Formats: sequence, C-alpha cells, structure tokens
Amino acid sequence: MSGNENRTLYELLGGAETLSRLVEAFYSKVQQEPLLSPLFPQNIGPVIERQTMFLTQFFGGPTLYSDRHGHPMMRARHMPFPITKERADAWLGCMSEAMVEVGLPEDLKAFLIERLRGSAYHFVNTPEEE
Repeated sequence: MSGNENRTLYELLGGAETLSRLVEAFYSKVQQEPLLSPLFPQNIGPVIERQTMFLTQFFGGPTLYSDRHGHPMMRARHMPFPITKERADAWLGCMSEAMVEVGLPEDLKAFLIERLRGSAYHFVNTPEEE
C-alpha cells in the first residue's frame, strides 16, 4: 500500500459505493453462517445501514455513524449478544470473503482485516462452549 500515505482507508477501498457493496456482500454471508445468523434479525436492512455508517467512519470517511447515533460505544452495544472467539473468527471470515467478492486488492484486504481483528476480539464476552 505504499504511495497511499495521505489517503484514508475509506478512500483506498473505493469510498461509499465500494463500502456499500462490501457490507451487503458481508451480510449475505453472515445470514448463511450458522454461528452468526441467529444473532441478527430477519430484517437485516437496518443492520446493514448502521454497519455501513460505522465502517465509513471507522475507515476514515465521513462521521455518519456518530452524527446520527452518537459515540459508537461498540463494545457496550454488543454486550447483549453472546460473542465467543469462534463467532469473532466467523465474523472476520465472512468479512474476508466479502472483501474478495468485491475485488479488494490482497494487500488492502489483509490490512483491513488486521484493523478489524482487534475490534472483533474486543467484543468477545462469552467463553467458548465446551
């Protein structure tokens, strides 16, 4: 990713259009993932909208999420859901597959997944089932 030092991750991944396609591809995979699908409502539209706003902000784009919902407080917002390391791994796997589907370059995909990994594991709040 050299030569892109002054561009945000949001810009590097292609801005609003690509981010929207990424989130839609991601949730299509989440809805098929047995570890994750039970955690989400049938009507996934509002979740897609919030995730798009959040990732826009998280990757350095406009502050859409905070402007509409206030401080993200993502760990607190995820506390009601039983998140295990296995579910965090599945979440990252779905995101990685979505990044491939929308055609992100491998070096950018690897960088973004590493950036998301810290958050995904930070949300773990339930021990693995034996």
